[in-house]
Amino acid sequence: MERSNFRGFYGRQNKPAEERYQEGIITNSLERLIDRGFAIGYGRRTPCKWFITHIKLTKKGVKKAIEILESKQSKLPL
Repeated sequence: MERSNFRGFYGRQNKPAEERYQEGIITNSLERLIDRGFAIGYGRRTPCKWFITHIKLTKKGVKKAIEILESKQSKLPL
């Protein structure tokens, strides 16, 4: 899955994060998924930074995604 697909998440939100912060939030989220073993990141590596261009879910990530999608999550009436 390409990284650009994650930008569509903000189009469906009532109160999206400011545009200048969106890319940083996506980067941090992808890095956390990779660190926890839920995904494999593909991209370019420079001496100082890692540029993730594509991401692929591992078997552990697929199982967790199915678990989340199947669970009934309700919003609290705040």
